[in-house]
Amino acid sequence: MLLSMMSLVLLSFTSQGQGIRIDFTEYTLDNGLHVILHQDNTTPNVVVNIMYHVGAKNENPSRTGFAHLFEHLMFEGTKNIGRGEFSEIVEKAGGTLNAGTSFDYTLYYVLLPSNQLELGLWLESERLLHPKIDSIGIATQKSVVTEEMKQTRDNQPYGRLLHETLKRAYSVHPYRSDIIGKDDHVRNATDEDIINFHDMFYVPNNAVLVVSGDIDIEDTKGLVAKYFGDIPRGSKEIFRPSVVEPFRTAEIRDTVYDNVQMPLIIQAYPLPAQGTKDYYAMEMLSSLLSSGQSSRMYRRLVDEEQTALMVNSIPLGLEDPGLNIVMAFPNMGVEPEVLENGINEELNKVKNELISETEMQKLKNQFENRMVNSNTSIASRANNLANYHTFYGDANRINTELENYLAVTREDIKRVANEYLREERRVVLYYLPKAQ
Repeated sequence: MLLSMMSLVLLSFTSQGQGIRIDFTEYTLDNGLHVILHQDNTTPNVVVNIMYHVGAKNENPSRTGFAHLFEHLMFEGTKNIGRGEFSEIVEKAGGTLNAGTSFDYTLYYVLLPSNQLELGLWLESERLLHPKIDSIGIATQKSVVTEEMKQTRDNQPYGRLLHETLKRAYSVHPYRSDIIGKDDHVRNATDEDIINFHDMFYVPNNAVLVVSGDIDIEDTKGLVAKYFGDIPRGSKEIFRPSVVEPFRTAEIRDTVYDNVQMPLIIQAYPLPAQGTKDYYAMEMLSSLLSSGQSSRMYRRLVDEEQTALMVNSIPLGLEDPGLNIVMAFPNMGVEPEVLENGINEELNKVKNELISETEMQKLKNQFENRMVNSNTSIASRANNLANYHTFYGDANRINTELENYLAVTREDIKRVANEYLREERRVVLYYLPKAQ
């Protein structure tokens, strides 16, 4: 984790609680592409990371799955890269690559030896300027994506868990559809639908390019200008959903029968948007409840009473308000209702009583450790810089984000527990084997 400091490295140690300060240079090209350069000459590697501000929430509700489809389509090739050759070029140069889609963004990155930096920039500029989006590639990737739906969601035990939760937790917001989308939406999409989606979102003014690692800042600026400077700005207005999900006023309780072996209890509560004061308090509350064997719910329900095999409180933090999902597997012979009562009692405790000073200090220590560990590699730093710029317009949050957690008080945790963990605002699912 500790990085040596060299004369040209824009990385320095500080005495701040976050440990290492990440220095970077940022600017915006005339076409709207935001560029962030982070120099770390410790190892001869470089990451070229490009994040597009488009995810599942930007889709037409009747045309879901497009963001995920494009994660695959962008590997099809370009005007100057043959079909299927993109990955081969990277691997022959000694590199690795990957991509990911979320509700809010789509990310592509290439990790290469630093002497291949220009290759990495050329590859990503090719994908941005000259992607091969034709009927052959579309048909191929439609098949890949719909098969992935079967393998990772529809035919996977508990694979539809998030899908079943989201469609009940959201009534109007596009988060109600999962990231993979619906099979028939993808299959029935026309080539024109897909190309229009690309032309709106895969443009320089909807992206941030991060180059992190063994680079020279001025040399890299020249290469970025060479490969990205002439790419035209997008001409369409970029769609951002403005719909606001209303607070629920009555609990939704339902049962889902699926091809699973063990019952599962799910409680989904509203979660404030990432970056808000209440979000940090809720994330710390989730850790208090279920992070580690000394957490409240684990200690009581798994260790002491043995009513649960596993219990977790997971904050699904998103650009717009997300969900805090509590999940628990009942132990053998334990009725789900008994375990749920135990969960509710633990939630009520944190609503009614301030957590101890010792617990609060433990939480702050945990989050300080998490924040330090989240920046241990050039790849993770590149991703964090892209994320902070895309969603907050402030890449320097990579250095200040810990302060938001350390500012949370015991009173804040009690307050958000009462505000968000309310019975009338939750969705409760019993996920049961079909045999039951």
